[in-house]
Amino acid sequence: MTGKKKSAQASLEAMYRVFTVPEAPDSTLSRIDQDISRNMAGFLQEHIVAVERDLSDVEKNFSDYAIPEKPVFVSEQAQFLLDKLVANSVHTASPAFIGHMTSALPYFMLPLSKIMIALNQNLVKTETSKAFTPLERQVLGMIHRLVYKQDGPFYRKWMQDPRYSLGAMCSGGTIANLSALWVARNRAFPAEGSFRGLHEEGLFRALRYYGHEGAAIVVSDRGHYSLRKAADVLGLGRDALVSVETDDDNRIQIDALRDKCLELQKQKIKVMAICGVAGTTETGNVDPLDAMADIATEFGAHFHVDAAWGGPTLFSRTHQHLLRGIEKADSVTFDAHKQLYVPMGVGLVVFRDPSLASAVEHHAQYIIRKGSRDLGSTTLEGSRPGMSMLIHSGLRILGREGYEILIDQGIEKARTFADMITADPDFELVTKPELNILTYRYCPDKVQQALTMANELQAERLNTCLNRITKFIQKTQRERGKAFVSRTRLEPAHYYYFPCIVFRVVLANPLTTPEILSDILEEQKTLVQEAEIADEIAILEQMADAVLASEQRSTRQA
Repeated sequence: MTGKKKSAQASLEAMYRVFTVPEAPDSTLSRIDQDISRNMAGFLQEHIVAVERDLSDVEKNFSDYAIPEKPVFVSEQAQFLLDKLVANSVHTASPAFIGHMTSALPYFMLPLSKIMIALNQNLVKTETSKAFTPLERQVLGMIHRLVYKQDGPFYRKWMQDPRYSLGAMCSGGTIANLSALWVARNRAFPAEGSFRGLHEEGLFRALRYYGHEGAAIVVSDRGHYSLRKAADVLGLGRDALVSVETDDDNRIQIDALRDKCLELQKQKIKVMAICGVAGTTETGNVDPLDAMADIATEFGAHFHVDAAWGGPTLFSRTHQHLLRGIEKADSVTFDAHKQLYVPMGVGLVVFRDPSLASAVEHHAQYIIRKGSRDLGSTTLEGSRPGMSMLIHSGLRILGREGYEILIDQGIEKARTFADMITADPDFELVTKPELNILTYRYCPDKVQQALTMANELQAERLNTCLNRITKFIQKTQRERGKAFVSRTRLEPAHYYYFPCIVFRVVLANPLTTPEILSDILEEQKTLVQEAEIADEIAILEQMADAVLASEQRSTRQA
């Protein structure tokens, strides 16, 4: 016996073996599959968000840049992934992970995903997808009906008609927004007379033909960064994304929107699209979509609603009124891997008019031929997995009533947490939840009082100090790994629009309880007592005392 470790060998027989379905239930691959399932089940049952380990240490596990010459056994790779990847991953399903728009998944998504992976369908064409093609069209029809509420005859006519499309499936909200604005751009400069359309002749000739100096996409200050990417990719330039100021509730100001459109019109800039937001990423607010639709009509602009986050609110009979006017949109983005609770990454865009997608139609001789049922003719992405199968499964297994429960409890939980924050003298609620996102920060009652009395310079100093404290608490809590809230920066009007760093909380995980939320606040209050931040806390208290003392002197003198 030499004691040598058995090594994997590359051979035609070995290659054949790894591509073959194992026949025996006790085969090596079957055992590996069972081991992985047990390991993942254990991981998902843990409530720890992340093991405290420096990322630079984790990077050492992935430092080899050479592709191995010799193969390794599947069991060896599986163990490597479990030890080095899974063990060092973020537990986004943890009920204490409330900082981002990633939640726990319904557990049925895991076994059902095996069907999608095993079949390995490519949704670009029917030759590689067959039944997945009508299924995807059905999913688009279901979401279209959720938004636009058309009657049965409408969907019987349009849903499976290969010459039209009710929407496009995408890898996420970014591509969905880009797809919608791609349609908007091409529709804004259609073929006319000697001009063969922007899609044929390009933006420069389109602007010259129609007598414009440029084209613009108009959105609020809270618009998602993907819209700026879209302006870049579509050849308009990032400056073409024109932002409009928001009110105190982070919603676009309608008067300012109309004034901006008039200003652009005078500059001979085509208002190509107006984008409403249904669930802003930072604060979860919803623009006044009804009024925005009227302005879009007035200026002949494509009206797009980015409902990547808030779209599923339409399932709730109690809260769907918050999205009033969304049914007037020409296009609407949903992110299915957010509040439709399917795995990363899938989003979609639906079009009110089934003919809109023809503005971006493409064909090729070997696939997506003209007149074919191939979905790739109107989607930006070519090869795509059958993720629509998982949306379809969620819509059927959870149903409208199930999604309504999830939406309602998320909004109610956000309101409960907001009440907990307001009742605690050590915290300040910065933005109230309209949907299920809120922001707050550590700000003791004495400091809050001082801020109400402070002049602009005093408020700036207090908020600068609070920013450092907020950053420390968020960063340290994340590193400890028991819970996670994210942070962002807002410019509250009552603080002279000074950039304030705040905690951001997203409450979509049905497993998050009020007790967990209370524990998160308690941990944050504990972190404030640590020696590393003691000097900053002392400075904050001194500044607050000085403001309050100054106010008292002024009151006595008066």
